[in-house]
Amino acid sequence: MAAQKPKANFDYQPHPHIIDRKQHRAENADEVLADIKPKSVNERLGFGITKRVGTMWAAYLFFGITLISLPAVIIKGDPVLIVGWIAQTFLQLVLLPIIIVGQNLQAKAAEKRAILTYEDAAAVLEEAIKIQKHLDHQDASLAHLITRLEELETKLPKK
Repeated sequence: MAAQKPKANFDYQPHPHIIDRKQHRAENADEVLADIKPKSVNERLGFGITKRVGTMWAAYLFFGITLISLPAVIIKGDPVLIVGWIAQTFLQLVLLPIIIVGQNLQAKAAEKRAILTYEDAAAVLEEAIKIQKHLDHQDASLAHLITRLEELETKLPKK
């Protein structure tokens, strides 16, 4: 009598997100990248200005522009005008592009972290699938061993 290979007790059903992810991986990536690109005239104009102002060269240019009005403020000698020049002219014009440069660097770092996190999650998912397949094989092997033991047990002399 040939022993039948028993079926494993556990039936693995992948999460719906896994199936959807495999079907739409490339499409979703294209959609995400398309959402980043400015579409309307106002978005393109705003993006272009921000891209050009958010450079250290813009900070140097603005610093030069602020120096044009500095001699007139110093000649007047009024402390209120000097403070106003520092706060309203120098700090606003020079710090704005520097802050944008810093934000751009932080955004690039955040994007790299997000990509690494996504790749880690994808790797963990693939490993979990491999573990599940391994467990399925173990379940089948254990079920086979149990069946085999039961067959041998029936052949033992009864007490």
